Amino acid sequence: MSVTLKAGKGAPYARILGVGGYRPTRVVPNEEILKHIDSSDEWIRSRSGIRTRHWANEQETVAEMSLEAAGKALAGAGIDAGQVGAVIISTVSHFKQTPSIATEIAHRLGAGKPAAFDISAACAGFGYGLTLAKGMVVEGSAEYVVVVGVERLSDLTDLEDRSTAFLFGDGAGAVVVGPSDVPAMGPTVWGSEGDKADTITQTVPWDLYREGTVERFPAIRQEGQTVFRWAVYEMAKVAQQALDAAGITASDLDVFIPHQANLRIIDSMVKALKLPGHVAVARDVETTGNTSAASIPLAMERMLATGQAKSGDTALVIGFGAGLVYAATVVTLP
Repeated sequence: MSVTLKAGKGAPYARILGVGGYRPTRVVPNEEILKHIDSSDEWIRSRSGIRTRHWANEQETVAEMSLEAAGKALAGAGIDAGQVGAVIISTVSHFKQTPSIATEIAHRLGAGKPAAFDISAACAGFGYGLTLAKGMVVEGSAEYVVVVGVERLSDLTDLEDRSTAFLFGDGAGAVVVGPSDVPAMGPTVWGSEGDKADTITQTVPWDLYREGTVERFPAIRQEGQTVFRWAVYEMAKVAQQALDAAGITASDLDVFIPHQANLRIIDSMVKALKLPGHVAVARDVETTGNTSAASIPLAMERMLATGQAKSGDTALVIGFGAGLVYAATVVTLP
């Protein structure tokens, strides 16, 4: 029997209403990394732009950092936790497979009984979560959605690996997505290139470590030059596609917030996109390192807090990483 289903009806559009971040208290300079690898501060800076990063202590868990960031985002949005209809957590460094950490965070925020789930999309995870949140708000399944990108990558760092030991940091960034009367989030350009999945990987599966087949705890490894070339040449194309999808040009932008992977990648993308001089560019990687899913919201929060960006600015955001996966969109800043 054929029936006509009633479609959901939410807001006409969605927007980011608030942003929050949490950086662990411990600041780790390059000099500390150099105790474990044969390198130099000059080499690390010239290769990545990184001078310091934050590493979490035992109390600064994935859950605790997420709660801090989400609480700030809710306060900035002026939204009570009880109004939240969904909580999305993007992370690759929460080591408990089930239940999702999102359910714990939703409960501890006081959000009632929202939808809550984790996603694993590496450094593009925030963009993936943002897109899912927009869909919920417009479809009507949630009025307000908390999206958190959070990582403790220090737990997955091989301090003896000269190519990656200096890259990774810890932290959490969060936004609240809610209804809007005007378009404030452009279409998302996202995808994956699974044929390149072995360019950024975990060194060994968890089961091999558990069984004692390997002694070293799993860590992140990557083929640096391959990833660099892909990010510079292919992701600049994706970023341009996001601009085209939003119906704007580079000259219409106020802010560019790419994933904070590497300063050379960021500067190369700025050049490839031919961004005008008035566009403020996030370079949070210099003091925060690569925090994967947390890097875009952390950079967004810092730019707003320091005056590099302001409420209402038009920003291009793009994340890319292991998978290889990517997601880019244009948003109005909260």
